[in-house]
Amino acid sequence: MTASSPSLLQRLKNLSLVAQILIGLIAGIALAMFAPDVAKDTAFIGKVFVSALKAVAPILVFVLVMASIANHKHGQETHIRPILFLYLLGTFAAAVVAVVASMAFPSHLVLSTENVAVTAPGGIGEVLQSLLLSVVDNPVSALMNANFIGILAWAIGMGIAIRHAGDTTREVLGDLSNGVTVIVRVVIRFAPLGIFGLVASTLATSGFGALIGYAHLLAVLLGCMLFVALVMNPLIVFWKLRRNPYPLTLKCLRESGITAFFTRSSAANIPVNLELSKRLGLHEDTYSVSIPLGATINMAGAAITITVLTLAAVHTLGIAVDIPTAILLSVVAAICACGASGVAGGSLLLIPLACSLFGIPSEIAMQVVAVGFIIGVLQDSAETALNSSTDVLFTAAACLGEEAKAQRTA
Repeated sequence: MTASSPSLLQRLKNLSLVAQILIGLIAGIALAMFAPDVAKDTAFIGKVFVSALKAVAPILVFVLVMASIANHKHGQETHIRPILFLYLLGTFAAAVVAVVASMAFPSHLVLSTENVAVTAPGGIGEVLQSLLLSVVDNPVSALMNANFIGILAWAIGMGIAIRHAGDTTREVLGDLSNGVTVIVRVVIRFAPLGIFGLVASTLATSGFGALIGYAHLLAVLLGCMLFVALVMNPLIVFWKLRRNPYPLTLKCLRESGITAFFTRSSAANIPVNLELSKRLGLHEDTYSVSIPLGATINMAGAAITITVLTLAAVHTLGIAVDIPTAILLSVVAAICACGASGVAGGSLLLIPLACSLFGIPSEIAMQVVAVGFIIGVLQDSAETALNSSTDVLFTAAACLGEEAKAQRTA
């Protein structure tokens, strides 16, 4: 007997998440074009997906950041400090690039602001006051009200405290982190359905002008990532090595960035980066630590995503942004990026934290997150490619720089 051919549902299930999201996007556009009345009724599907994101985002940030800090190991004798500096410098520089690009080419989104009060900050002083009050918020209240700044502060504090606990406690926290990640992955698996509902209802209600807005937003995001990969990162490497940075930059993009683009996971690309570091002749005790660490905290692409999407919401709501607030946003985006989840679309779930700087409530911020998932077919792949290739690039730059310094002083 011949085996029966797989059903259409089974074929769809076997497709990658990227392909499923693309199908959901196309189906939503088609439904809005040919049956707009039916498409409007799909808004409920999108609302369920956004609500699920709102439910998992606070606990995700709290548990993952706390577990990451608590399980950091002491005592490795490596030249890790120069690499950490380059990681932080590169992430902050990427956020600054995103701020400049967003100011030069402002994006506007289609957001539902009915029955939602938006209180714009009056300036940097008010922003700092709000920031301080958010930091000292009750942790239970912060989780219940999605106060991401308070959640981040408590996660850092608890992580530092639990570093001194027993191994069993830290192992349990690590298992809890893995469990939360599994739940997030389950939610994100429903992204194709959520995107289908969001796209269909949005286009049927607001017209196809929304799609043009997404194309502009995607162009700004990808433009920033290309600029960082081909201009900003080479400048940082040149400052460290004082020689032509492009052979090393292009090698990292070719051998690490391309695989990361398709895996869409910095964690999954760690073996590729370790092998590349070995072939580059780098110090093993250094890259064996810096590459896994970079997959967690070196998130230039995430900083760009957080900044561009946050400022898109700011421009849409007509909130004025002064230079000091823009600088503060760059710092916050860089910090948020360091805590970005290792799952696909993890950086999007930290957008509400940056949005809270401008008094944008969670109801609107999570709509911006949903927009990020719509364009995530390319955005998340490009973001991961930039993040992962930069791990090797900055590790190599720091190692080669330290070797050159040692040769000069010898």
